[in-house]
Amino acid sequence: MARVIVITSGKGGVGKTTTTANLGMSLVQLGYQTALVDADIGLRNLDLLLGLENRVIYTALEVLSGECRIEQALIKDKRQPGLVLLPAAQNRNKDSINAEQMKYLISLLEPQYDYILIDCPAGIETGFHNAIGPANEAIVVTTPEIAAVRDADRVIGLLEANGIKQITLLVNRLRPQMVKANDMMSVADVKEILAIPLIGVIPEDECVIVSTNRGEPLVLEKKISLPGLAFEHTACRLDGQQVEFLDLQSYSKGPLKRLRKFFLGSSNT
Repeated sequence: MARVIVITSGKGGVGKTTTTANLGMSLVQLGYQTALVDADIGLRNLDLLLGLENRVIYTALEVLSGECRIEQALIKDKRQPGLVLLPAAQNRNKDSINAEQMKYLISLLEPQYDYILIDCPAGIETGFHNAIGPANEAIVVTTPEIAAVRDADRVIGLLEANGIKQITLLVNRLRPQMVKANDMMSVADVKEILAIPLIGVIPEDECVIVSTNRGEPLVLEKKISLPGLAFEHTACRLDGQQVEFLDLQSYSKGPLKRLRKFFLGSSNT
């Protein structure tokens, strides 16, 4: 049976969809059959990041309504034949599907794939609960910012309350120079606040924006970038391999006073 992993955060704009696309591609490169499921009904973007937007004919909602079979809705990536995408409907709202229907869709995929990654919408309302319903694992994505970390903390509590105990942390858009100048939280700070195992650290880089606009995941580049390599290493850790974290010019040991006071009730730096 597949490992069903929801990629979530609470806050929007922290890089869930970029993470889903790159981890999915990396898992295929490791030899695994992988399905990506866009659970963001009405605001789908995973097809864009994969460069598959022109190939969407049917979506998850047509499968549920009986208008097509699951195989007809799945889009196979020609660059990586082991990867498929189940797109979300763009012209419907999140109430068009419920958690039981999402579980049904995932049950159709489980016998055929090793990994199923669910791209969770932002927020903690209906879309969030639909996305986490079928999952037995979660990756919480956050940036080293106070609002993102607070939302991630809230999401971790909700995941645990819904029976998902295997939760790991991915810190995205880290800027080592800002950390060194004590202007950004370090990975150690975020890890201390959220208290879940770290699976990945992705540095901020312009190549991520270029990759998104081209619909070409970073891990497919011939000359791998630092973020692309970090995503590949994250996939290896997800697979159970022991991979050291990249040295991103060493993280600052002293967290910002305001952030420690806000989260930990301490005024120490």
